[in-house]
Amino acid sequence: MRQQHAPEPLVSVIIPCYNHGQYLQEAVESIRKQNYPAIEVIVVDDGSTDDTREVAAKCAGVRYIYQANQGLSAARNTGISHSHGEFLVFLDADDWLLPDALRTNAHYLQKDERLAFVSGGHDKVFVEEGVTKEDLTEVKANHYLHLLQGNYIGMHATVMYRRRIFDEIQYDTTLKRCEDYDLYLKIARKHPVFHHCQKIAAYRLHTTNMSANIPDMLATTLRVLARQQSQLETPAERKAYQRGQRIWKNYYCKELCYRIQAKKAPVTKEAVYTILQHRPSLILRYMLSPNTSALKASIKKNAPAFGLRWLHKIGLHKKHVPAVGKAYLGDFDRTQPLSKNFGYNRGGPIDRYYIENFLQQEAGSIYGRVLEIGDNGYTMQFGQGRVTKSDILHVDASNPKATFVGDISDAPHLPDNTFDCIVLTQTLHLIYDFKGALRTCHRVLKPGGSLLLTVPGITPIDHGEWKKTWYWSFTDKAMRRLMEETFPAGHADVQCFGNVFAATAFLYGMGLPEVPRAKLDFNDPHYQVIVTVKAVKGSAS
Repeated sequence: MRQQHAPEPLVSVIIPCYNHGQYLQEAVESIRKQNYPAIEVIVVDDGSTDDTREVAAKCAGVRYIYQANQGLSAARNTGISHSHGEFLVFLDADDWLLPDALRTNAHYLQKDERLAFVSGGHDKVFVEEGVTKEDLTEVKANHYLHLLQGNYIGMHATVMYRRRIFDEIQYDTTLKRCEDYDLYLKIARKHPVFHHCQKIAAYRLHTTNMSANIPDMLATTLRVLARQQSQLETPAERKAYQRGQRIWKNYYCKELCYRIQAKKAPVTKEAVYTILQHRPSLILRYMLSPNTSALKASIKKNAPAFGLRWLHKIGLHKKHVPAVGKAYLGDFDRTQPLSKNFGYNRGGPIDRYYIENFLQQEAGSIYGRVLEIGDNGYTMQFGQGRVTKSDILHVDASNPKATFVGDISDAPHLPDNTFDCIVLTQTLHLIYDFKGALRTCHRVLKPGGSLLLTVPGITPIDHGEWKKTWYWSFTDKAMRRLMEETFPAGHADVQCFGNVFAATAFLYGMGLPEVPRAKLDFNDPHYQVIVTVKAVKGSAS
């Protein structure tokens, strides 16, 4: 009597597909050509907008499942939930299985019931170059240690899983890439796995592969690897983890540099940041390449501070400036300023140039009833005949012309909705509760009324009357945030003025007549001497 063999376990081949309808039929045909007898094919359409549905309908025996676009991990999990096989394989629509793939891997899983998955070799098919390369990596033991040091599997279609493993773990839908590497690590950490060098599948590499985005690939790979850090138990595992970090950084940064040099990838902010963050020494290899100027320009424009420091260190961050040690300091070669009273004794403060230009520009807003802090000099100078009543708020009664006395940050005696304009120049930095002062300004302005405000940025601190209450300096970004908080229904125009020369001259106490106007008029927001604000109270306030 002939011995009857048990039927082969069912293998479910799950094909996630997103706008790869043009490749789908080839992938399905590669499954149909397998010499394994028990196969089900499931196509999960992850919200494609091409002809994926129509192509799948033409493939006999294929089970088609549609879902709104959720990403590759979610599509694979959907395939798992709709499959019935004891063994599972995930084949991307643009790849294909090689002959005997399913029988080969199923044989290993049947041979050893302990195995959670088995993986094999593959071909890499470079579409643009028309080249195919074998990827065969021999790993006989310590699979988890090897995975910590790199993804030796390289292609997920070479992997056949035992179904029960997905009762414990599935693909992480928070990962948009490297979800397969994450899964291998989690499984190999707890379960036996096996790898062989027989070729199982072909991996098509083209411009639409997610792996083409190298900065994102490296960032996600390191993130996936970092998840294992808390699981490490032995010195060997910790050593493998550290080596894996170095290997991934070297691999992706070298590949990125190669693509930039070969003009197969643009010099982007992300690319520059990735190389400088992980392998800055690689930049040196590209200083003689055709992309040198573009690369250096991108680094200077986009790199964080550490990148610029690194360029400076190797002598590449230079402009038309004196050589090191050759800068002539002249009258600035001193530790004491030329004037300790803001340049009043040298013709007047430099910051007044910016303040008065601002008030002249906004003079049309100085009309009706105007409140000025300290005195009403600017109200009279720029209000011309438009001011019907000029009020002065002074912190104490020392100014006999003051119509209101008190601290503007807490001034309930100032009437609501009263003033058409408030002139508040170079005062906010002397008020500890400056937000309270701005809220008062908003409260006492009429709807549609304007606050004309200036605050110091780069500045000396007063040596005299105000030295004990000089609390703050501001930037344009700080003032925009403050205006959003204190004038929520209104509009605020925030500007900054100054440059490195103007800031230096102001700090040294040079007088306004000593400085050429052209040098004051050049504006560099990295050196803000004065910040100006015109804030208009909303009509709904």
